[in-house]
Amino acid sequence: MIFLKYDINEDEIAMLKKVYQSVGWMKHDEKIIKKVFDASTHQVFAVNNHQVIGFARALSDGVFNAAIYDVVVRQEFQGQGIARMLIEDMLQQLDSVSCIHLISTVHNDTFYEKFGFRKLKTGMAIYKNEQLAKEYLD
Repeated sequence: MIFLKYDINEDEIAMLKKVYQSVGWMKHDEKIIKKVFDASTHQVFAVNNHQVIGFARALSDGVFNAAIYDVVVRQEFQGQGIARMLIEDMLQQLDSVSCIHLISTVHNDTFYEKFGFRKLKTGMAIYKNEQLAKEYLD
C-alpha cells in the first residue's frame, strides 16, 4: 500500500538517490539531494513497504509564485498512478499560490496538461550545462 508523507530523515536520503538513479539521473549524490530538499519549501514523498519510491518538490514565496521540480517515480513503479498522486498533493499544498510553474523533462507535456498546466508564452531560462541547454531550450 502506497502512502504519502512530507518529510524524510537522514537515513532516507539514500532512497531518494535510488529513485533518481532509476530514471537515469546519476549526478545527484546524497549531499546534493539533501541540499535541494532542505531548500525546497514544499515536498511530498510516496512510500511503499517503508521505501521511498517517488517524490515531488517545489519552491514558493507562498503568495504569488511557485515552481514544481523533480516529480520522480522509481522506474519499476511508474504507470501505477503515483506521479498523479504526487502532483495532485503538490497542487493542493500550493492551492493559495496564484501562479504555479512546472519544470518537466522532455515529452511529458501531455501528462501535466491533465492537471491544467499549459505552455508559457513568456517562459525563459538559462542553462549553464551545455547538454541541458541543447535538450531544453529552443
